[in-house]
Amino acid sequence: MPFRLTGGGKDYIVVGSDSGRIVILEYNTSKNCFDKVHQETFGKSGCRRIVPGQYLAMDPKGRAVMIGACEKQKLVYILNRDAQARLTISSPLEAHKANTIVFHMVGVDVGFENPTFACLEIDYEECDNDPSGESAQKVQQLLTYYELDLGLNHVVRKYSEPLEEHANMLIAVPGGTEGPSGVLICSENYLTYKNFGDQPDIRCPIPRRRHDLDDPERGMIFVCSATHKTKSMFFFLAQTEQGDIFKITLETDEDMVTEVKLKYFDTVPVCSSLCVLKTGFLFCAAEFANHYLYQIAHLGDDDDEPEFSSSMPLEEGVTFFFDPRALRNLVLVDELDSLAPIMSCQIADLANEDTPQLYTVCGRGPRSTFRVLRHGLEVSEMAVSELPGNPNAVWTVKRNTEGAMRANGQML
Repeated sequence: MPFRLTGGGKDYIVVGSDSGRIVILEYNTSKNCFDKVHQETFGKSGCRRIVPGQYLAMDPKGRAVMIGACEKQKLVYILNRDAQARLTISSPLEAHKANTIVFHMVGVDVGFENPTFACLEIDYEECDNDPSGESAQKVQQLLTYYELDLGLNHVVRKYSEPLEEHANMLIAVPGGTEGPSGVLICSENYLTYKNFGDQPDIRCPIPRRRHDLDDPERGMIFVCSATHKTKSMFFFLAQTEQGDIFKITLETDEDMVTEVKLKYFDTVPVCSSLCVLKTGFLFCAAEFANHYLYQIAHLGDDDDEPEFSSSMPLEEGVTFFFDPRALRNLVLVDELDSLAPIMSCQIADLANEDTPQLYTVCGRGPRSTFRVLRHGLEVSEMAVSELPGNPNAVWTVKRNTEGAMRANGQML
């Protein structure tokens, strides 16, 4: 995840691993590469379910980072700068909770108040002690807030609330002077806005495709999202399991959110991550096959696509419907080759090139491909010169009898 220290002008990247280590990287413009600034190791027993690293959440102001394991353990690192303005990282602060399974975590935008992190959790202690299995059927998922007290230098479990339905993802809403704060909870078939205080929960169904060929009883979930914000507005792009992207906006009255709106944006291959660039591009890191870079040509505000709202009256279990279409708001700019996943591979010299080729079957479903891989480096053509006659050889000549070979002189 990227982050920027408060008042700083440089972005860093924090990278976590599921075997117990985080690394902070800084981009080196002169070398065109990443330099390692910090490396912290906290798990030395390999990939285990209690070793943090599976989940990573960053405070939007760049003051702290939380890393969490699938089960039990969470660590928080405070990020700061020393007298020479160099990045420093604190010792880890523990936020462990036994008998807890974590599903997702995000950093909540609370302005400059104490950094707060929201987690989707389940407490399975009663389920473990109930051989009948009834507790496991009735267990509720919890939305839990962890607060880092910068004054006392420790993490407290500030707030926990059971959820109506099981959720799979959280989206942090801009806060402070940029928005109302809070989180969007993505669960099966529903999107819910939740915040502290007097703010009521606002729930909106996730629209479905009209005349969908998939199982109509199958639940619909969001699998990834991206947030774009400016000084005057913000919106979210969230993608479903079918690849449909929805633009999500919030209507506010002072600091209270009154309405959640969803509008069909476009359909792209299902992604593991979306990233909106400030230059007006959308990078889609696809789950399968090639990745794509799109230019956002329109924001979808002035088209005839229907907009769905949480204020529209609907019975429980009923949802909205939309018609998928070809790209309208996005324009494909570039494509990044990816072999993932390789389903099968054979090595053979079927082309009689004296060097074996790799024949691979890649991708999934309609994006499946058959690819031939050859060893070698790409060659770029720098210049073309027409030659008189029919030359039959080429070799380099020295600049002088004692000098090195001339890089740009040949004898034909």
